[in-house]
Amino acid sequence: MKILVGYKGTNVGKDLMDIAVMHAKAFDANILVVTSLIGGDKTEQQEIIDAEKNLEKAKAYFDNLGVKTETHLLIRGFEPGEDIVKFAKENKIDEILIGVRSRSKVGKLIFGSTAQAVILDAHCPVITVK
Repeated sequence: MKILVGYKGTNVGKDLMDIAVMHAKAFDANILVVTSLIGGDKTEQQEIIDAEKNLEKAKAYFDNLGVKTETHLLIRGFEPGEDIVKFAKENKIDEILIGVRSRSKVGKLIFGSTAQAVILDAHCPVITVK
């Protein structure tokens, strides 16, 4: 089994990673930690450096808990939600975990564009973590 964790290294990251560990251990799954940046003139070099550092930290976290993990920094010219969905299909992912930010009452009806794209377009179950 393969679990994709959409990861940006934000505050929701720790809860997201804890749930990923529980699922990985329960299903004897591999975790693919994925960060997607658009690239080109829409992505600063510092964003790429920060994303790489965040992915390294996430891998170390999973490695320390004995979970098989690989990281992927996607810079393929797609919006992050679309990119994560494409990557999941290409890699035959069985489950996607993605973080969502808490918002106002109205905002709670609409997730961020990345999470919304993943939830609506993914071929497999998507678990959201607040």
